[in-house]
Amino acid sequence: MKYAPEHIRNVVLLGHSGAGKTSFAECMLFEAKATNRLGDIASQTTVSDYTDLEKERGNSIFSTLMHASWKESKINIIDTPGYDDFVGEVVAALKVADTGLILLNATQGVEVSTELVWDYMNQFHTPGIFVINQLDREKADFGQTLEQAIERFGNNVVPIQYPYDQGGGFTAIIDALRMIMYVFGEQGGKPKKEAIPEAEMQKAQEMHNRLVEVAAENDEELMEKFFEDGTLSEEELAKGLTIALANREFYPVFCASSTENKGSGRIMGFINDIAPSPAQRPPVPLTDGSTLPCDPSGEPVLFIFKTLSVPRMGTLSFFKVYSGSVKSGDELRNMRNRSSERLSQLYISNGKEREVIDELGAGDLGLTLKLKEALTNDTLASKNFGKGIVPILFPESRIHKAIKPPAKAELEKLMKALHQIEMEDPTLHVEQSAQLKQTIVHGQGQLHLDLIKYRIEKTNGISMEFERPRIPYRETITVSSDASYRHKKQSGGSGQFGEVHLRIEPYYEGMPEPGDLTVRKTISEDLPWGGTLSLYWCIVGGSIDAKYINAIKKGLLNQMEEGPLTKSCVQDIRVCIYDGKMHSVDSNDMAFMLAASEAFRQAFKGARPQVLEPIYDLEVWCSGDIMGDVMGDLQSRRATIMGMSAEGHYQKILAKVPLAELYQYSSTLRSMSQGRAKFKRSFAEYQAVPPEIQKTLVKKEE
Repeated sequence: MKYAPEHIRNVVLLGHSGAGKTSFAECMLFEAKATNRLGDIASQTTVSDYTDLEKERGNSIFSTLMHASWKESKINIIDTPGYDDFVGEVVAALKVADTGLILLNATQGVEVSTELVWDYMNQFHTPGIFVINQLDREKADFGQTLEQAIERFGNNVVPIQYPYDQGGGFTAIIDALRMIMYVFGEQGGKPKKEAIPEAEMQKAQEMHNRLVEVAAENDEELMEKFFEDGTLSEEELAKGLTIALANREFYPVFCASSTENKGSGRIMGFINDIAPSPAQRPPVPLTDGSTLPCDPSGEPVLFIFKTLSVPRMGTLSFFKVYSGSVKSGDELRNMRNRSSERLSQLYISNGKEREVIDELGAGDLGLTLKLKEALTNDTLASKNFGKGIVPILFPESRIHKAIKPPAKAELEKLMKALHQIEMEDPTLHVEQSAQLKQTIVHGQGQLHLDLIKYRIEKTNGISMEFERPRIPYRETITVSSDASYRHKKQSGGSGQFGEVHLRIEPYYEGMPEPGDLTVRKTISEDLPWGGTLSLYWCIVGGSIDAKYINAIKKGLLNQMEEGPLTKSCVQDIRVCIYDGKMHSVDSNDMAFMLAASEAFRQAFKGARPQVLEPIYDLEVWCSGDIMGDVMGDLQSRRATIMGMSAEGHYQKILAKVPLAELYQYSSTLRSMSQGRAKFKRSFAEYQAVPPEIQKTLVKKEE
């Protein structure tokens, strides 16, 4: 059945691991009669978390698309992982969702992953609904959890409900919007409606009045009505709250126990009645700066937000229709590479169960199979459309490890498997580093990389081990130095002869010309690894023919690509070629290339060479109680603290840290903070390593 945009709700379940997202999804599906029984994580029967890997671990690793019908609406539900190692799944789901359902564990309060997803919700301007879950637990504390949510996320967090009897005897929820009490039986499910107890009436009425104020504040007509009558009708209240929620000026708070199926039906009704449809959300930005409204009669445009390879099936492409409608058999064009893609079959899904459907309209979510070249972030549209939807900006990698080279027979299989996972997971990046002579895997955290390893070994039967990545050191010089070298080789017939006299100096922008040499020609080259080679041709009298300039430059670059000290790349050198000799018969390009290379090596060692190391700007956000531990750890890593400041409820530390000291920093910080700190890093500059470290590095290469 094709749904109009106004009858579609796209909801993403968000929150820290253990908040109960997967169990809550089970309740939503069961209450909507999309399933005939409640699945259970322990018995591995949930609709979400259906892969073998998720069943084995007992938590979500991939996002899962589900759907349910509620009254006249279709509610698409995306369950997401709680660990920030899998943040790519969360970011992709937020791209296509219209409402975020944020679950909080009533025994733990606001946890770190909740704070992280809140930041992403702000980036996507996603409306949000809070659910304080697990109120049946003995240590559940609704009041404290609500207080934390208001403290962290602002006064627009407003409770609609509160538990009448939280803890082990949790059976009732007081609803201040409808001014009624829901009483649940032992099996949960549909509750009885009862009057609010007299002792709770004042508290419930105060909460109701606050909701009326929220509704009135977001519509001038409602504000006038509120001033005239002092209250709003149920219909007016719904209208005002719909506007407030869509404008992100209201974040309602509900109560639930997902394991006992209490409270989910009321939340489903609220999503149906109040949550914004795709038609009520702002038009999606396009790559040319324009926007695309959710228009069911517009050009067909869909956006692929997730790809997943399934054994014996091929690649599944999950998408959102942003405009028009798409049918099975449609031919669309990929706006990235202009290739044609045929939608051979369309599906809607509940976890691993897929249902064939003929057509999907604007605002809806679905999937298709075996597209030829389409990837995550691709826009498929009619041939005349010509623009792409602005792609998802995935977070930068936070952990970097090298792959220990496997046996040659397995290398090709390993790289193929890695690139397959990289295609599915845009937060994973596989780099073949020519400079480091290593394959580097960049990911979001240790758990992220451990699971990549697990997948490759389990699915492909290939052993994969990680090792520490090498550091991309650089070499340079600090003073001027002259050297010469004659390359002479005679082995019967024509030989090789070339002699080069050169001077090397530290290069910097705007440095003066050499006063004692006559410069005939200059060549300035930006090096692939950074820095500059400035080559001055200062030959007077034709002692070396100018035709050998390129051979000499090649010899210099060969030596600079593997420096004389540590085999690291050399940067920022000026070389003046001022004398030499050639032979009318035996001189050739090879001879001068080798002569220049050796002359450079000798001069380099006499120019007080210096090893440089990459320095990174590091930003760390942590709570005040562990700030001393974080600072102490940074100082043990040769960090230079650049500043400290308060940012919201975090303390922010700015530091410059050598890359060599950042290995496994992600794991250390997580352990130190129990997962409540976060960081980001970016390359800043190269600086000289301390003398004792330089000695160690040079000795290692001797």
